[in-house]
Amino acid sequence: MRSQRSLGFVAALGVITCICAFHTTAAIDIPLEVEQLPTITAQSPSSLIAFPFDESFPMTCEAKGNPEPEFRWTKNGQEFDPFLDPRLMKEEDSGTFVIPNNGNLTVYQGIYRCYASNRLGTAISKEIEFIVPHVPKFPKETLDPVEVEEGQAFVLQCNPPQGIPPLQIYWMTISLQHIEQDERVSMGLNGDLYFSHAVEKDSRRDYCCFAAFPRIRTIVQKTAMSVIVKTTNAILQRRPSLLMPSGVKTETLLVKGEDLKLECIAEGFPTPQVEWVKMGHQLPSKAKVENHGKLLIVPRVEQEDSGKYMCKAKNTLGEAVHYFPVTVEEPPEWVSEPESQLSMIGSNVLIKCSASGTPQPIITWRMNGVPLQEAPAANRKVLDDTVLLRNAQSSDSAVYQCEASNRHGTLLSNANIMIMNVPPMVLTSEGEEYSAVDGKAVLMHCKVFSSPPSMITWSKDDSSESVEGPRVTVHDNGSLEIYRVEKEDAGQYTCLAKNTEGSAAIDATLNVKDPTRIAVPPENLQILKGTTAELSCLAEYDKSFSNDFELLWEKDDMEISLNYTENSRYFVEDGILQIINVSHGDQGVYTCVARTPVDQDTASALLMVQDVPDAPEYLVLSEHKSKSVKLKWIPGDDHNSTTTEFIIEYEESQWEPGNWKELLRVPGNHNSAVLKLHGHVDYCFRVSGVNTLGRGPSSKPTERYKTQPAAPDKNPENIKIEGRLPHEMDINWEPLLPIEHNGPGLEYKVSYKRQDVEEDWKEHMVKRHSFLVKNTPTFVPYEIKIQARNHQGWGPEPKIVIGYSGEDIPSAAPDDVAVEVMNSSVVKVSWTRVHKDKLHGHLGGYRISWWRLRSLVNSKKSHGDKHTLTFPGDRNHAVILGLTPFSEYSLIVMTFNGRGNGPGSHPVNFKTPEGVPEKNPVFRVAEVQKHSVSLVWDPPLEPNGILTGYLLEYQLVNDTEEVGPLQTVDISNPDTTKWILRDLEPVSKYKFYLRSCTTMGCGPVVSEESITTLETTSILASTVGLRKSASPSPPSTPRSPVTKPTRSTIVPVLLNVSSAVSDRFANISWISGGEHTEFYIAYMKKREGLWKISEALNTSKTFHIIDGLEPGTEYTVRLIPNSRVDNSSVFEDVISTRSAGLAREGGGISTQGWFIGLMCAIALLTLIVLIACFVNRNKGGKYSVKEKEDLHPDVESQGMNDDTFCEYSDNDEKPLKGSQHSLSREIKAGDSGDSLVDYGDEDVQFNEDGSFIGEYAGRKEKRVSAEIKATVQTPA
Repeated sequence: MRSQRSLGFVAALGVITCICAFHTTAAIDIPLEVEQLPTITAQSPSSLIAFPFDESFPMTCEAKGNPEPEFRWTKNGQEFDPFLDPRLMKEEDSGTFVIPNNGNLTVYQGIYRCYASNRLGTAISKEIEFIVPHVPKFPKETLDPVEVEEGQAFVLQCNPPQGIPPLQIYWMTISLQHIEQDERVSMGLNGDLYFSHAVEKDSRRDYCCFAAFPRIRTIVQKTAMSVIVKTTNAILQRRPSLLMPSGVKTETLLVKGEDLKLECIAEGFPTPQVEWVKMGHQLPSKAKVENHGKLLIVPRVEQEDSGKYMCKAKNTLGEAVHYFPVTVEEPPEWVSEPESQLSMIGSNVLIKCSASGTPQPIITWRMNGVPLQEAPAANRKVLDDTVLLRNAQSSDSAVYQCEASNRHGTLLSNANIMIMNVPPMVLTSEGEEYSAVDGKAVLMHCKVFSSPPSMITWSKDDSSESVEGPRVTVHDNGSLEIYRVEKEDAGQYTCLAKNTEGSAAIDATLNVKDPTRIAVPPENLQILKGTTAELSCLAEYDKSFSNDFELLWEKDDMEISLNYTENSRYFVEDGILQIINVSHGDQGVYTCVARTPVDQDTASALLMVQDVPDAPEYLVLSEHKSKSVKLKWIPGDDHNSTTTEFIIEYEESQWEPGNWKELLRVPGNHNSAVLKLHGHVDYCFRVSGVNTLGRGPSSKPTERYKTQPAAPDKNPENIKIEGRLPHEMDINWEPLLPIEHNGPGLEYKVSYKRQDVEEDWKEHMVKRHSFLVKNTPTFVPYEIKIQARNHQGWGPEPKIVIGYSGEDIPSAAPDDVAVEVMNSSVVKVSWTRVHKDKLHGHLGGYRISWWRLRSLVNSKKSHGDKHTLTFPGDRNHAVILGLTPFSEYSLIVMTFNGRGNGPGSHPVNFKTPEGVPEKNPVFRVAEVQKHSVSLVWDPPLEPNGILTGYLLEYQLVNDTEEVGPLQTVDISNPDTTKWILRDLEPVSKYKFYLRSCTTMGCGPVVSEESITTLETTSILASTVGLRKSASPSPPSTPRSPVTKPTRSTIVPVLLNVSSAVSDRFANISWISGGEHTEFYIAYMKKREGLWKISEALNTSKTFHIIDGLEPGTEYTVRLIPNSRVDNSSVFEDVISTRSAGLAREGGGISTQGWFIGLMCAIALLTLIVLIACFVNRNKGGKYSVKEKEDLHPDVESQGMNDDTFCEYSDNDEKPLKGSQHSLSREIKAGDSGDSLVDYGDEDVQFNEDGSFIGEYAGRKEKRVSAEIKATVQTPA
């Protein structure tokens, strides 16, 4: 018996003692250093089948013991030595041998047992049966046809061959088609095929029985059988009788755990029905009936399933019964299995062995494999199921075998009985180190083997006193456990084991560590599918574990493997777990594990993956009606985002097959909907879910559902009545969709009548969706209605809509036209509205056309381009913007409708006051000297008044942050176009500003820069300055000579530096000043920052070509005195290469002499024609022909853009002044350069007075800038 640890302390020392007694246990742990009996450690199963597809068959027998065991075998109770058979493969120091799968294996068939022996005793294995299966075969036989009359019962016997179970039987035809089985035809457990009565279709010649043996992978076929059914005029009915089983009852014996299978196969006509009952009880709840009621199965039977069962086969003529007394027995099962024991010399030893079973098992005892009666001993006695050894001695040590057997099986158990006295032997290693966590428990081991049992005590730090206290326990196995460890518990501990035979001790060291703690745990996270999830985890731990600490991640309690390959989606860095491209499978609980060798801490977070809903499933249509059906579905997974709605779509097979359209939306908490349908449509439906993340995939389509034809449910909508001609009315409507026809034969009834006249409805049937009514009065109201009809009937009563017949152009012009001048470029126009009777249609609005007659600077008349501004709606005033100051204008006003413009009003002339001039088109430095600069300019193209002079300003702007004071020169003579500024600083950069002035003020500024020279040498400036703020584009002339002197020793020897640019090269040329010296040319693509420097050049060479440039690109070019790029450049210019298209233009036909001559002749003829027209115009009176055409427009030729209002139009399609073509052709011929877009935002809005909302001044400046730009880019 197990001895209990003493509950008290030894009085003097308070010693904590553990008495380790080795009592009856299932397996005693004796170190191999101690002599001991053999123990079987491995053996083959009790049945070993030689399957033909296996390579070999091992007969395993392994054992341990001291001395090392020796092995021997018996076969069928006779000695068998594997070493004597050369075919067998043996292993050294092992009892195992292997039977190879070659040759005849039947010689090895039999029952084997292994014996493992040393000088102390013998252990034996269970019996191992080696079975060599034969290949099952059906006998070759000739079978006579089975002849049977229609209605009679018959049986086809299979009689399968014997083989390794399980056996599976199939009845099939020669073509491997299964014989159909039902209540009339069925197969019995024995494999026979039973027919309760024959019918004519049972006649066939290929009934085949197949027997399958899956464990040996074999299927065999019986010879095909033939059945001939003889037909009769009448089948006689008969009461049931049993084909299987025969007799009144069948005794059935089963072993517990097997399946009970009872069958009753009956014959008779009509086909009998079979019922099952258990006499006096209900059938077991686990029972099931198969094979059309003929087979009762009770799986895994227990004792309570024993009893009397009955089957009853009955039809209308009677019944037949059969009884099954069922007995359930059990194989042997251990009640008390004998256990190995270690006992002291002189003690009494009891070995108990008992087993249960039905019938009761027989117990047989052996010692070292020999029956007890063959090895008598004086101190041994057998009492029923117990063996008693009195005053046991070492010689009584042996292996006792107990075998319990009945007819259903055998149990064998070996019990090693060791009788010895041994001093303590500590099995735990010396000097073990234990690490414990502050506040947690620690267990220090001291495993001892001894006989008799030892007393174990623990002490600390060489103290003679044992460890004790409420936090300390010494367990039965000798281990010391300390609860709630403290820092003071660290130190060296000693375990001492003592018994009557001696003592032994070991030392162990305890280290106390700080606990591991997760300081920042991961947090629950919701994330979208396909994105990257991040879970962070930070931990604190004892620093002594710096090399042993690890931070792991688990998902759903499974560690995440981190392989850091291209396909890996998990990455961990600095405690952060990254999951790339999150999928639905990544959802779960993620646990951060902070682990040291002594403890760990965990923290978990839930990762929820959000996605659009999965497709709904199991769509079902129900409640079918003529124009509706109910659709049900099971929603798909919403992926952690609640489904807000479901979208139901339909597809029909006639009009647009394969095109899915939305039919209905229902809330996300619904899983069904009643669908309103159209008639005569073959529908199918599908459903998709929507959540906050979007719409999910659609479900599989339903089966098709076709509705019956019906009359139309609706009439056409969006009826439009238009009159393109004065005496017509065009009726258009939106036709019914094909799916809305509800049946074949759709057409429309169009009904109309005058609204203001008593008359009958006029009706017309049409199939198209428009109808033209002719010979109507001009612009009178009509009542119109349209009704749909198909072969099934009329649609609902239509609604009446009001429309008008065709319009004619207005017949009157606005009266009392007046102009109020607001400022130099804005006027307000007012007029009296045209009466509605004169409109002859729906009022579209008013148009104002105006043209410039002349500039007031001179009296020369020049009929300018006509401009038109449209003002929609009913109004009597408007504002015109963007006029040229100091000019005389003329304007007319007209109204318009959908047909066109009415006549224009009488022209009204008005004058605009003076304004400020435009920019000067040319402003350049003409000559530069040491102390002076000569400036030249051209007057503004549009002075916008009487020019009074110019305002010239200049200041020093050297390359520093500070600039000099602004000096002013007031030039009062407007004819002055040149000015010399004197008393300037030598070699200094100046900036010059010029503005033209009238009495209203000075216009916008134009500027130029230049650098004075070091010597009094005249240097010519370029035709166009390099950095004119008035010229935002690079010069377009082929050659632009430029000079920019700086402080350099080579300035006097380089004069008139210029550049000529093509698409891929630039020619830099200069004039030598006399002295020859070297310099370099550097160039850089603008904003690239990488300079390229030429080879050394001499001033005696007058040019250098830079090639390899990119077309259409800006470059910065410098002339430098040495080969490094710094601020000491002689010359700097920004050049632009031409685009490839422009570069090629010069090589065309325009360079040919004959072409130039032809163009000159055409120009001369054009000039003569224009002079003649001018003379003819002056003879025409006060107004020109052009003006008269404006006053009396041609009705048929006047049109309007129905879609465009509030914009300038140019009826003559001539460009505005100042809108010449630029090189980039940004302004197209015929486009107006003066539009409302220049005066306000692109989205133009009008106030009540007709003016637009926006900043006039800014847009005005933009127009002027555009004109100057076009002027500068025009070659001189």
